[in-house]
Amino acid sequence: MSSTIHFCFSIFTLAILTIFTISNALGSGSTIAIISNTTTVCGIVAGKSSQRIECYHQGQLIQVEPNVSYQSISGGNSFFCGLRSGGFALQCWDTDVVFNSSFQPKRIHYNNSDPLSDVSVGGSQVCALGSVTKNVYCWRGEKSGKSQFMSPSYELEFFSVTSGHGFSCGVSRNNSRVVCWGESTFGGVIEEGFSNYSMLSLVAGYSHACGLNSSGSLVCKGNNDSGQLDVPSDGAFEFSEIALGVKHSCAIRLKNGLVECWGGGDKGMEFASNVIQNESFESVAAGLDFTCGLTTGNFSLICWGPGWFDKGKSTSDIPLPTIVPGPCVQTSCRTCGTYPNSETLCAGSGTICKTCAIQLPLPWIPPFPSSSPPTSSNTARDERFLAFVIVGSVGAFAGICTIIYCVFAGVCRFLCKISRKVEEAPSEGDNVETISAPTGAPNVPPSRSSSIKQHSLRALERQKSGPSLKQADKPEKFSLAELSAATANFSPENIIGSGSFGMVYKGKLSDGREVAIKRGGTRLRPKKFKEKESAFESELALLSRLHHKHLVGLVGYCKENDERLLVYEYMSNGSLHDHLHSKKNVEKDSSILNSWKVRIRIALDAARGIEYLHNYAVPPIIHRDIKSSNILLDSNWTARVSDFGLSLMGPEADREFMSTKAVGTVGYIDPEYYVLNVLTAKSDVYGMGVVLLELLTGKKAVFRDEEEGAGPTGVVEYAVSEISAGELSRVLDMRIGLPKAIEVQAVELVAYTALHCVNLEGKERPTMTEVAANLERALALCEEAHAGLSNSAYTVNDG
Repeated sequence: MSSTIHFCFSIFTLAILTIFTISNALGSGSTIAIISNTTTVCGIVAGKSSQRIECYHQGQLIQVEPNVSYQSISGGNSFFCGLRSGGFALQCWDTDVVFNSSFQPKRIHYNNSDPLSDVSVGGSQVCALGSVTKNVYCWRGEKSGKSQFMSPSYELEFFSVTSGHGFSCGVSRNNSRVVCWGESTFGGVIEEGFSNYSMLSLVAGYSHACGLNSSGSLVCKGNNDSGQLDVPSDGAFEFSEIALGVKHSCAIRLKNGLVECWGGGDKGMEFASNVIQNESFESVAAGLDFTCGLTTGNFSLICWGPGWFDKGKSTSDIPLPTIVPGPCVQTSCRTCGTYPNSETLCAGSGTICKTCAIQLPLPWIPPFPSSSPPTSSNTARDERFLAFVIVGSVGAFAGICTIIYCVFAGVCRFLCKISRKVEEAPSEGDNVETISAPTGAPNVPPSRSSSIKQHSLRALERQKSGPSLKQADKPEKFSLAELSAATANFSPENIIGSGSFGMVYKGKLSDGREVAIKRGGTRLRPKKFKEKESAFESELALLSRLHHKHLVGLVGYCKENDERLLVYEYMSNGSLHDHLHSKKNVEKDSSILNSWKVRIRIALDAARGIEYLHNYAVPPIIHRDIKSSNILLDSNWTARVSDFGLSLMGPEADREFMSTKAVGTVGYIDPEYYVLNVLTAKSDVYGMGVVLLELLTGKKAVFRDEEEGAGPTGVVEYAVSEISAGELSRVLDMRIGLPKAIEVQAVELVAYTALHCVNLEGKERPTMTEVAANLERALALCEEAHAGLSNSAYTVNDG
């Protein structure tokens, strides 16, 4: 019965959402954005072949690169981000630096299988919503001085996300409750304030948030030191677009498109509605202490407020081109229709769908010879408002009827019966509507009937695809029983290794997939359990968003009581450490790795994986435990880096990061990091240098020379002096033997690269990009493909 009521409540919520949607705030996606610290205003330009971004920055116009189409943008304190059309890529720009008359782009996300539907920039963080998984992913702005910004649990699904100063919030798809996260206490205050409300929408300011509850009333919670929570009225569905700053709030009245602002403390009059009392707006966005709006008349931007730099005027027209009032999409606008002349605004590359709430004010329509101008704009507005009232009344009536029927459970039972019948029917996918918004049109809400059909469609997909079907890139959640069965109750015979927080078992899932299952130790003391929990959360957070051919892929996880398990792709050829140092591989020719070409290729694979972590993951990631046992080999002998339990989202490759405690593995840990507790990406370079020496010598990172009866020796001290003296041949692994004539230069290049990687000073070590470049050249030399390569090509200086 409870599930039936929940299902009916969901239908009611969707019905209301078809009537009203709001999305603009300090930290929410729109077609306009404000970057407060640099007084920059940006918009997505209309009437061009690509809906590019253009900005007005301290008195000058800046065309943002790359010149491609975007569906939404959002601004923070000193940077802004744009979501590419289609949602597959997210790029950000720092507005503190203008280079070659533009801002320099940095791509922080790329994923074709789970495109993003919304972007939200706060003070120093950016969060985005996956359109397939409905998970929220967050990243830290590069100038924040901190390593990462937490994302909510992968078990939570949202239909909206918004960000403020040091916190972000979303509205849960499960129960329409507000969930907030981040390091700021404002987030907790806001979540508590909304704890008794079911919300249709939410937008955040610096330290407060406002949204529409299920009855259509505007509710604000959080900090109220300047009256920013004092909504002037609370009539149902009175407001549409909302924008929140530090101490003020603004919203567009649905009836006439006029903006009303409140709060602002002693500067409240500079935000007041009489400043722009005769102007109708499509949307508004807020900076910390000023507001900008997109006008209905001609889709131009107007800014006002005490923080706007043109203080000689109460308002200021921004000399940007015409801005699109919504994203240009390739799909038809079935729910609420299209903006008139939207094909012209999109330059023939799509259409703009109306947000259902915005029936008023009237969009701008250039005059055409065949049409007569209306005699009164007020008459047109009244007609549109009448249409809205009619549509709204029908929707509200439907919603009320739904609730009544849900209470008595009559219609709900009937709908469930229909749903079951549809589930049993043959699939007719072409005739089934879905509740997810079309790509590029995240603000188009679903219809009530489509939600029922989608419920059936999902059941059909489960029947057809079986348990292996999963949402793109979303880690699967397994039960402990499933994983116990997959490993024969975690039999010792299935142990294939150990990781940073537990044993690793080979397993076979019920659908036939072979996996590696890492299980954290059980019955641990509180301190050890905390460490295990930290390692678990670190790997889950990192691997869920990292996808690269030279990184081990995460399949799923299990979190039950004190059990913490991670499920990975199974690497059938084990670890590099086992192939180099296992007793089974003592004799020559007993392994495929007894070839200089193969060893160099494996080293290159690993270097490329680490290079990705340092240079292309956002924020950059420092692994902190690079070693041969964390380099695994798949069925094709491709090397992949694994075990991210100690990894940190860290600084850029050339910056330092203070760590409270140096961690790693003896023999591989960077001496500089161990002594000074100062971590940089060069610490991973040191570990990679040790791995290169292992590949060259066949010795463990720390080994005992049984013939001489000496104590433990490090491979670094064993090999570096010989390589430096030009006696490389004395330390090479004799299982392979001396390199052939065409391999000599390649092996020497690897040796000198290793030599510089293990330099005691991090600043003297190469970057992972340079290491990978040298290994690429070494491999090419082995293959004789580039035997005549110019001596001017990059090599590590061995002098």
